[in-house]
Amino acid sequence: MNIKSYLEERRLQIESTLKQVLPRPEGLLADHINAVRYSVFAGGKRVRPILAMATAEALERNPEPYLPLITSLELIHTYALIHDDLPAMDDDDLRRGKPTNHKVFGEAAAILAGDSLVSYAFELLSDPEIAVDLPDSSRMKILHTVSRAIGPRGMVGGQALDIAYEDRKIPLETLRFLHSCKTGALIRSSVQTGAIIGKAGPQQFQALTNYADHIGLTFQIVDDLLDVEGNTEKLGKSTGGDLARKKSTYPEHLGIEETHKKARDTVEKALEALESFGRQGDPLREIARFIYYRDN
Repeated sequence: MNIKSYLEERRLQIESTLKQVLPRPEGLLADHINAVRYSVFAGGKRVRPILAMATAEALERNPEPYLPLITSLELIHTYALIHDDLPAMDDDDLRRGKPTNHKVFGEAAAILAGDSLVSYAFELLSDPEIAVDLPDSSRMKILHTVSRAIGPRGMVGGQALDIAYEDRKIPLETLRFLHSCKTGALIRSSVQTGAIIGKAGPQQFQALTNYADHIGLTFQIVDDLLDVEGNTEKLGKSTGGDLARKKSTYPEHLGIEETHKKARDTVEKALEALESFGRQGDPLREIARFIYYRDN
């Protein structure tokens, strides 16, 4: 399959849905909604909602009727990026090649834009008028899965550890746990959302979760490598930030060559997790390879 064509087709579907579901910048809240929409439409590969779509397809379920629900994953991801870029966090000036939200709208407005995005995501996830054929039990399972992924045992907890361990060398296993929370948890819940929509059986659900855990780790390892070896223009953000903030990374622990080997190993394990899936699982396989080979 042509993974670039597949990703672009799915990305355009997600972009179209985002434009439909997000509030328009009108009336007294126009400035706030402009701040919200700025980061959502500043670019991005839409990997997380695409993972949910590809997972549903692997289970022979058409994901299109569930797109308004699935796009909530991108809103949550964008909220995290806005907050991560704040001066009190990673203090980044560029995101996806454009000034970060707080650089354009101010710090307070950026915080509120992130707050609105995560709140609105849960409005979409819980709306009974969206994906009306989804059983209440499945909707609750998705809500629980996503909630867990972004709270103290997920993204927020991972970011807290990331800040706490700045300027400190930490064991490799602690680094892996940190990234499994900060980066891996939302990737895992994206795949699990697609699995729930696709009515995965227990063994299928576990295999897909294993796949998600491995690509989540791959994603972070490649991120660490790109911060060292990447190109600022291609990345859309400055390189060398981890070194400047004295953060522990895989290259710091393992060296560049061993880190590349670690990334290859995790991709192979992700592919092994999909052995029981037929050709319908090919998009997931190609996404794993895409994550490994990406340059931004």
